[in-house]
Amino acid sequence: MTGDSGVARLHARVGTTINAKYRLDALLGAGGMAAVYAATHRNGDRVALKVLHPELSRTESVRARFLREGYVANKVGHAGVVRVIDDDVAPDGGVYLVMELLEGRTLEQHRVASGGRLSLPEASTLVGHVLDVLAAAHAQRIIHRDIKPENVFLTTRGVVKLMDFGIARMLDGVQATASGTLMGTPAFMPPEQANGRIKEVDARSDVWSAGALLFVLLTGQEVHQARTTSEQMIYAATQPARSIATLMPELEPDMAQVIDVALAFEMHGRWQTAGAMGNALRSAGGRTSEVPARSAPAPTPASHPISSSAPTIIHGSGDAHDAKKP
Repeated sequence: MTGDSGVARLHARVGTTINAKYRLDALLGAGGMAAVYAATHRNGDRVALKVLHPELSRTESVRARFLREGYVANKVGHAGVVRVIDDDVAPDGGVYLVMELLEGRTLEQHRVASGGRLSLPEASTLVGHVLDVLAAAHAQRIIHRDIKPENVFLTTRGVVKLMDFGIARMLDGVQATASGTLMGTPAFMPPEQANGRIKEVDARSDVWSAGALLFVLLTGQEVHQARTTSEQMIYAATQPARSIATLMPELEPDMAQVIDVALAFEMHGRWQTAGAMGNALRSAGGRTSEVPARSAPAPTPASHPISSSAPTIIHGSGDAHDAKKP
């Protein structure tokens, strides 16, 4: 749903109640497939509703895909994912998912608010928690395929949540996206994914993206410097990552090696599991155990933007972008 009229229709839902249960309090964001609202259940519980656009809900295959993708995160079985609580159909025909409502901000918002870079202890601790979630997902044969700062959420209680399993690949032969479809974010995309070799994408692909995430958090720069998204994709597919030591010569060699190994061009040269990279982070002395709780300030304007990272809203919104008021 695009254009001012489409956004106006989404905002018009705010204040209404769906199925006599969920009052829609605010539009959090919207994309090509769905809109996400903050909502209050009639029992007083606050939740998030991800509503598939009605025109898409009329197609059974799209409805089935929406529900299947929505429940992928539940299979992970880890506190660091956003769980789907329920699903139903709105009176206008829009299928919706009921999800936990997060309070806090994305890692990208936090990075920007921190001046564009994080300290080594904080960055490695946050990425360490992401690796813990990935290890749990990989144990269930789920590959995330879109690790980036916008898909990591820091709650006000100090919990790190990995969001948006909407393009995750199931290694049991059933995957959330069509075979051969290239999806992801070029700046955080490993070579095999950027080259379209979808069947080769596995846990080591997420490890590369986690390395790119840590690279950005520490340096404020992407692994590959590019002027356009297309150029970024070409570099991701063809160019080895530059060593982080070229930007941070003061970084301890052990820590630099952890990141460089994660970003190895060839899959066999990387940490072979998320757990192995997490252990290496601990051994290098960068990771601490706790994530400090923080308040939830208003989103900060992107004064240090990561150019090719598309804006993302919370609650596993897939292709959603920040919703603008009409």
